Order: sequence, then C-alpha cells, then structure tokens
Amino acid sequence: MKIRTLLLPLLFSLIAVSPAHATTDDATQGEAIVAEMYARERGFGSYRMDMEMILRDRHGQQSVRRMRGAVLEVDGDGDKHLMLFESPADIRHTAFLTFAHADKPDDQWLYLPALKRTRRIASDSKSGSFMGSEFSFEDLTSQVPRKFSHRYLGDGDSGGTPCFKVERIPRYEGSGYTKQVLWIDRERHVMLKAELYDRRGALQKTLETGDYATYEQRLLKPAWMNMVNHQTGKSTRINMSGYKFRDDGIEKRDFEPQRLEYVR
Repeated sequence: MKIRTLLLPLLFSLIAVSPAHATTDDATQGEAIVAEMYARERGFGSYRMDMEMILRDRHGQQSVRRMRGAVLEVDGDGDKHLMLFESPADIRHTAFLTFAHADKPDDQWLYLPALKRTRRIASDSKSGSFMGSEFSFEDLTSQVPRKFSHRYLGDGDSGGTPCFKVERIPRYEGSGYTKQVLWIDRERHVMLKAELYDRRGALQKTLETGDYATYEQRLLKPAWMNMVNHQTGKSTRINMSGYKFRDDGIEKRDFEPQRLEYVR
C-alpha cells in the first residue's frame, strides 16, 4: 500500500509533464526548421523577375496576366516587393508595393491607373483576393518567421520528396488564416507545399511550388507556384522566369509609394 501511495503522485506528475515537454520540443524544432529555411533565402541584395499569372475558374476557363517583379532586401526587417502589371491593357501599369515587417503589420499599396490613385491596403483587407486571383494580399509578402508561431508535426513527403511538416499560426491581426501547414524539403529547406485553413478552421487553399533552380551559387528560387482554392474550385498559377540578381536597373526610389504611378 505504501508503494502504491508513492507511485500514484509520480504517475500523475508524468501524465501532467510529458505532453508539455513534447509541445515545447515540437515548437523548438518547428522554429529551428523555419529559421533555417529563412536564413537560406537571405543575402540576395535585390532581384527582379518576369511573371505570368494564369487564372482558372471552376470550369477550366483561363485568363492570363503578365507582370514584372522586383524585390529589395532589408536587413533586420521584412523585404520590399514591387509588382507591375504589363498586360492585359485594362490593368496595364497597375502597381503593387509591399513593405513587409517582422514586428508590426505590413504596409501595402496598390496603384490603379484607371482611377489615377494609389490606395493603401488596410490591415483588415489583406485577407482579400489580390486582383481577382486566388492569392490574397497577405500571401504576396515576406513570410518573416517572427510573424508566426511554429510547431513541428512530424515527417512527410511532397511529390516523393522527404519533408518536414510544420504548422505555423499567424501572430498578426487581420489574417484570413487560422493556421498553415507547411511541407519543407528536408535537404534543401525550401517550401514545397502549404495547406491554408480559413477563419473557421476549414481547409481553404493549397499552395504548391516547384522547379527550383540555383542562383548566385546558393540561392534557390522556384519557377512556379500554384494556388488552388478548394472552396471555389478556382486556381491561380504564377510562373517566374528571368531572375536577375543585384540588377543595377533596380532603383530604391521605385519602392516609394508616392512614385508608384511613375514606375515603368
């Protein structure tokens, strides 16, 4: 009886402590995996690329848009992203600018040539559709690790590639997602797939990326990313090509909100 009395408190303490230790370990490992992924993306300085956006409705009908993009690296914070639409004619010269941040809401602006006006994207609007696509405004910005909490879920695979599975939960207000589940290539530390869950906790979209190529001897960039909306049956694919790093044609003044209407 005495032995049983001694064992019961020990048993209850193990039941109480073990899950907490597992959660802490999973969180630590999740944070480490994502930190490594993000670190391998740094050091590019700046780059530009050509982009093709293909929008498909649930019946398979599609429309195509062409854009140019540029990214300016910012030490100690999120990066600056600029996107300029070149076609079709009705949205030509539309410009989208993002200042990503690590510890405060991102700043985003959209210049609409038809209105000849630059509109600031409000925080509560960043979960909305970007230019009618299946990407939201918050999808098209730097995914700075400090903006999320992370938890390692175990191992899996994407298209036969061994992956870490990591859950991330937005820490910032106004997100359209309750959580995201990432498949991160175990060897290259690039994200191959992400499942995005809406505010009700239901699976809303799946993002996949592929055909990574190496630039600057170490930087991996994808040739495409494809977002499928499971709730609407629509999808949007963005093809990226013509990556140019440290291009002298990228000017810092092009990343100024008040100059968006002049960017060409």
